[in-house]
Amino acid sequence: MSRAATGLPFDDIRNLLSGLPPADEEARAAAAAHTASLAVPEGSLGRMAGLAEWVASWAGMTQPAITRPLIAIFAGTHGLAAAMPGAEPGATHRLVELYAAGGGAVNQLALETQAGLKVFDLALDMPVPDIRAHDALSEAACAATMAFGMEAIAGGTDLLCLGAAGEGGRIAAATLVAALFGGAPEDWSDGSALANEAAAAALATHEGHLADPLEALRRVGSRELAAIAGAILAARFQRIPVLLDGFVTCAAAAVLYKLQPSALDHCLAAHVCGPAHARLLAAIGKKPLLETGIALEEGAGAALALGMVKSALAIHRGTATRDRL
Repeated sequence: MSRAATGLPFDDIRNLLSGLPPADEEARAAAAAHTASLAVPEGSLGRMAGLAEWVASWAGMTQPAITRPLIAIFAGTHGLAAAMPGAEPGATHRLVELYAAGGGAVNQLALETQAGLKVFDLALDMPVPDIRAHDALSEAACAATMAFGMEAIAGGTDLLCLGAAGEGGRIAAATLVAALFGGAPEDWSDGSALANEAAAAALATHEGHLADPLEALRRVGSRELAAIAGAILAARFQRIPVLLDGFVTCAAAAVLYKLQPSALDHCLAAHVCGPAHARLLAAIGKKPLLETGIALEEGAGAALALGMVKSALAIHRGTATRDRL
């Protein structure tokens, strides 16, 4: 994944996006041929067949198996959240402690699906500035945080589930998506009028500086959004399929989509929750695997979809073929 360095941090990100590896279409075709040979009525497996072929196309194997799935949660804090009425000091810290103690919903799903779980603390004691008045990150800090996200898969995985944690992250994500796709904050938010007003104020402050997706990310985004975008990019170069969780994760993915629509070819939307999330998935061309109603951003929906993917691979690998009947 090495590229020649340039003078500007974001230029290196754009350089990576210009050299994205494609799917292995031979592996996909071979997996599809194997699906067609299974002793089941044609078309009866629905999306389960497509899931096996999707994994095959990135794993480069006709009959792949998922043996080292990883759920990665990126946690960040926001100056905007701290300034909102009713803010709970230390809320994000407590969430991270909950995951570390094994008490989150996602912890139980990780155990059930035999997935690894990592929680990344993105300088929780230093919230990004309030985006209603300041840039969230400098270009150098944003690029460095994306690079940190790229290291999330350094320990090895064959399928990556992404989630986020952080009070205020949903407001930052809605602001970012409004910057990327247009419309008012309430078009991209299922939150309160107060949250929509905060997003609108941030957009007004940064008006005229949001046309470039990476610039929008650094100005009205957050550390967890930048890190998730980096993890998605790294997974592409290592040919690791990705399950995108909630609205925040998909907002991070949308930055890459706006820069290069094919950047999300290795990603599937795990689930959908709420009208705003559904609109975002339509904007980035993703059809959710599940409709769970889960409003958590921590990766629980992606973990449920992981179980579906593993089941699809088990069917693909273990079902008898017609020539064996």
